[in-house]
Amino acid sequence: MDQQSLSAASWVKSSFSGNNGGNCLELAPAFPGLAPVRDSKIAETGPVLPFTRPAWASFVTAVQQGELTA
Repeated sequence: MDQQSLSAASWVKSSFSGNNGGNCLELAPAFPGLAPVRDSKIAETGPVLPFTRPAWASFVTAVQQGELTA
């Protein structure tokens, strides 16, 4: 995954992200085996965190089950 392929990626905003500029993230689903994630508030200039698909799925499951707290 390089910067050029990331700039051409189609990003999908999380369905849990509100329209008020709060906690928002985007995922680029078209990368086999990877789940690139970025903060949608600084999407054009901010960093991209590349997770493996299994790691991302584990994270999402943990959040859904309330296993992570702030």
